[in-house]
Amino acid sequence: MALRGGDLSRLRQLNSLSAIRELRREGPLPLSALADRTGLSRPSTKEVVDELVGLGWVEEVPPSPGTMGRPARRYRFRADNGFLVGVDIGAHNVRAALSDLDGRLLAETRQPVEPGTPVDERLAAIEAAVEGCLAMSGKTAADLWTVAVGTTGVLSPDGVIRYSAGIPDWRGFDLGERLRAMFPCEVLLENDSRLAALAELRRGAARGSREVVFLHVARRMGAGLIIDGKIHRGFGAASGEIAMLPEARWFDAPEHLNSCPVVPEGTPAEDAAGFTLAAARAGDPVALEAVRRYVEDLAVGTAAMVLLLDPEVLVLGGGFSRSADVLLPPLRDRLARVCVRMPELRASTLGESAWSSARSSTRWTTSTGSCSPRTAAPSCPHR
Repeated sequence: MALRGGDLSRLRQLNSLSAIRELRREGPLPLSALADRTGLSRPSTKEVVDELVGLGWVEEVPPSPGTMGRPARRYRFRADNGFLVGVDIGAHNVRAALSDLDGRLLAETRQPVEPGTPVDERLAAIEAAVEGCLAMSGKTAADLWTVAVGTTGVLSPDGVIRYSAGIPDWRGFDLGERLRAMFPCEVLLENDSRLAALAELRRGAARGSREVVFLHVARRMGAGLIIDGKIHRGFGAASGEIAMLPEARWFDAPEHLNSCPVVPEGTPAEDAAGFTLAAARAGDPVALEAVRRYVEDLAVGTAAMVLLLDPEVLVLGGGFSRSADVLLPPLRDRLARVCVRMPELRASTLGESAWSSARSSTRWTTSTGSCSPRTAAPSCPHR
């Protein structure tokens, strides 16, 4: 059967993506080695590489000094051909990180905000955080291919905030529309817990797993779900919001740590839980009791997700994950009492940086748009 035009175009895209993956993973490579790894013929590989060189995705590597004879041409993926920014919009901070196409971190910035910060001021903080990254790295907005944004709250597929407990003014706000007007490149939006779960799947504690529950344990509680190796959003992109259920006891659970008597008077709210967890690690009985109550509440919603999804791995992430040594043993004991099959419990290897680690993972797994908004580059591999 003859291939149609659309079939040929898709085949070229798949061949290009295969070559890019191998060059990112193993490069620089000569054509013969790249052909072996992609399963393409050498002439087809040469055609693919020539096209990618023309688009700026791949470049020839000069031969090593002192090489005798005529060396085989080698090619590498150009990670510096474009740049990505990840933005984390929280109730108390807006953080941004800029990387190349391989996820190599080039700059990070932070802008302090408050839960009651007006929307326009929060948007200005987002813009300032990104501009700070650009200034630090010597880049401009024209160099950006994608801005990937994670935010607290329930987002509609097109970027409208349906609900946000952490940022009350977010509710009903069309964040997607405003950010797309702000940045001259592709803008991707996602719930922050889901982005963190994706980062753990691609680069962190859940790498290689197919069924994962990610617990975002911090001043605000949340969860991200991986089902069959993919982020699970649900029909209306509202999955994982178990904190909305009062009976799950997640909403007020952090108060056990924040209000513990071991916290010194005058301690900033964002540091209170850290004092309690540190005191528990040192064996303080009052702090240990506060941790026990916190874990009891955390275990209710967590057990419900484990019993429903039967995950392979449960990852403890978010700001409190720095105290995973204090939290995981009692959580494991509590879950073992009620779960038919216990998943493997792991501490995040990315911690609070999971949102920024997700930026390149999002870039290469998004189902929206192409990998470059300005060139006829191959489309991104879909999830």
